[in-house]
Amino acid sequence: MGGIIILVENKDIVEELNKVITLHGNLIVARQGIPINGKGISVISLVIEGSTDEVGSLTGKLGRLKGVQVKSVLVKNS
Repeated sequence: MGGIIILVENKDIVEELNKVITLHGNLIVARQGIPINGKGISVISLVIEGSTDEVGSLTGKLGRLKGVQVKSVLVKNS
């Protein structure tokens, strides 16, 4: 289990961004989108559950989109 924060600075890629997220929908437990008024950016937070390979695949694809920054954190299983 973990989380991914996505900072979207380029609104032109939102459709592609949503396609990538949808393709990895089996990993997503929750999603929240927050527009930052007056700054022209949005933040998407994802709560995820999956292997490091699965999460890496998702974050790698997101990180290759122009105008997108991605950070993730995973919690060690107990």
